[in-house]
Amino acid sequence: MHSPPLAGGTAGPAALRPLLDVVLDALHQGAKTRSGPLPAGGPHLVTRRVQAAAPTVLPDHGTGAEEALTTLVRALAEGAADPAEPHCAAHLHTPPLALATAADLAAAALNPSLDSWDQAPAASALEHLVTQALAHQIWPHGDALITTGGTESNQLALLLAREHHGPVQVVCGAHTHHSIHRATWLLGLPSPIVVPAPTGTTDLTALAATLAAPHPHPLLVVATAGTTDTGAIDPLPAIADLCATHRAELHIDAAYGGPLLFSDRHRPRLAGLERADTVTLDLHKLGWQPVAAGVLAVADPQRLTALGHTADYLNADDDTDAGLPDLLGRSLRTTRRPDALKIAVTLRALGRDGLAHLIDRVCAHAATLAQLIDQHPQLELYAPPTISTVLFRPHDADDTTVAHIRRTLLTDGTAVLGRARADGRLWLKATLLNPHLTPHDLTTLLTATLSTTPTPPSAPSTPARPTIPSTTPAPPTEGTPR
Repeated sequence: MHSPPLAGGTAGPAALRPLLDVVLDALHQGAKTRSGPLPAGGPHLVTRRVQAAAPTVLPDHGTGAEEALTTLVRALAEGAADPAEPHCAAHLHTPPLALATAADLAAAALNPSLDSWDQAPAASALEHLVTQALAHQIWPHGDALITTGGTESNQLALLLAREHHGPVQVVCGAHTHHSIHRATWLLGLPSPIVVPAPTGTTDLTALAATLAAPHPHPLLVVATAGTTDTGAIDPLPAIADLCATHRAELHIDAAYGGPLLFSDRHRPRLAGLERADTVTLDLHKLGWQPVAAGVLAVADPQRLTALGHTADYLNADDDTDAGLPDLLGRSLRTTRRPDALKIAVTLRALGRDGLAHLIDRVCAHAATLAQLIDQHPQLELYAPPTISTVLFRPHDADDTTVAHIRRTLLTDGTAVLGRARADGRLWLKATLLNPHLTPHDLTTLLTATLSTTPTPPSAPSTPARPTIPSTTPAPPTEGTPR
């Protein structure tokens, strides 16, 4: 039996080229068969389809590269929830750019691991350039680390605060991402003090009272710039003022909203970000990167020395003294992919104005969708969008009905909408991250939702299918959630 070819080296590209054709054909055929944002039938039927396509994952005798790629890639594509499909709009799960995906292929083929310089000479240098460029969007002398996403970034931020101050008391709003609570548990910190967020953002009066009270530990306030449920942005300057008054650390979770920094139109929404000690960013959300592409930015690069660690086979002291860069202090992970490559390719290819164009487009799509909902007699809008998330529900629907509508759309393979609780009620959530959406996509998404709404008992038994006007109104003035 011949050994299968490798992806790297001078021969690697020639071996990859025909396999890429197989993969691309399988992706195309799978998407064509699925013919929608996700497969119809629900979890059990999707599982049966995958099992039928690949009844044996580990056969005694291999089926060969072409058959395995065709079968499994096509099965995955047929059964995917594809964020590039216009009606796939549930989560902060972006459709990746083709150029970023191509860069990720190169990263996989070269397979550098950023735990020692001799495994990743150029990749480590490129990562330094990327982290500096991103940190300098916030502070002139900051630094940043590449992470797997917002959860790891938030955990690292709390770890750095703990290493600098000792055990810290986290104070956060009721809307704060669950990863903050998990991080306090993982790090052995006191449970967070949670202050109300009745309007979707941190209540400043409650925060001030909490910070003014006596505490046995130094305080770390966590603010949010782009909540998962509504996209709301906390009043960052006012929170920073309170932190300064009470000598509290400030971490801002801007995993969703952080890339607004690239847009001259939307950057002002992040005023106060530069007053944070640490900031979470996540470019596999509003940055169109394949997973993973997280960032933790720090105002004071010296804070990162707490992550220093020595393993003689990776960063021996004499190697470091001789000038080989020490990479172990750039992460809590050992083996790390060169995720900076796809980010660097995207930043260079699009530039600030290209990224701003994408950001401005998805924010405009959200404003348009919100206005369509607000003008429709059968639908209720939660609030004008802050970023690109829109919450809505049919008028007079209870929470059980809203949940039923969402699951029906999923089971039918018609649309992928999320769910969020706000104002004590359950809402359908559309998170618009596809810059290629059209007005028709928005109107048909609402039409599909209404067609799934159960008919009230008093209504005629065969109501006409509701429609949404096809004309697109001008985007309304964007505001903050009620």
